[in-house]
Amino acid sequence: MPGDVRAALSLARSLGLDRLDAQLLLAASLKQNRAWLISHDDAPLAPALAATLVEQMTQRAAGMPLAYLLGEQEFHGLLLTVTPDTLVPRADTETLVDWALELLVPMAGTPSLVDLGTGSGAIALAIKAGHPAAIVSAVDLSPAALTVAQGNAHRLGLDVAFMQGNWWQPLLGRRFDIIVSNPPYIAGGDPHLPALQHEPIGALSPGGDGLSDLLLLIEGAPAHLTKGGWLLLEHGYDQAPAVAEALSVRGFVDLGLRRDLGGQPRVSAGRWPS
Repeated sequence: MPGDVRAALSLARSLGLDRLDAQLLLAASLKQNRAWLISHDDAPLAPALAATLVEQMTQRAAGMPLAYLLGEQEFHGLLLTVTPDTLVPRADTETLVDWALELLVPMAGTPSLVDLGTGSGAIALAIKAGHPAAIVSAVDLSPAALTVAQGNAHRLGLDVAFMQGNWWQPLLGRRFDIIVSNPPYIAGGDPHLPALQHEPIGALSPGGDGLSDLLLLIEGAPAHLTKGGWLLLEHGYDQAPAVAEALSVRGFVDLGLRRDLGGQPRVSAGRWPS
């Protein structure tokens, strides 16, 4: 077991861990910052803490997301609790949030928005924080994920209504000015999927070509949109043409596309005609 900070960092290096990851794990365990670690590399580690660190470093080396080990992830300026019951929020998904916030600005009064497949609540909470006047709801099939989302909302003091159910099922008879979703869209045979084994597979991939949930959302959205309402969908980098075609065939107009931080097509949108 590593006896001090220097030994713990040396162990992390031997495991192939990124130095920043190792420092973040150490800093969280010691309730210190990274600057403190650099100036106190001879600080002793209690045996129990050292054992926990070794376990965490081994898990990280095996591909466990750092956010799960730390129990938190920053997203759109919010620090969110995350667990293996939820996806780790990605910075690219902020593209979806930013677009929704732009659309909310000209809407008078208290526009309504729903986030489908909310997971940790990242999208819904970021939108509520960015546009407090909006009435925001969120749906997820997983009770465990909703527990995490509700905890985040309570801790951040953000009023979002959470509902458990499969996609449209809890929303019978309800209409919204904006519907947003980051649904499972990774194809079942995608070679990158095994690297995501620690995250909930049901939130990553619907199997097949990855389009089934996207198409289900496009098909069902008109029954839940106000006239002139918007549907915004995150999707894979190579799925934009299929999503745009499905939106057009369903009757959506003013189709648009936004790219993520890496320049990849990431979010498509359409407006339901008024």
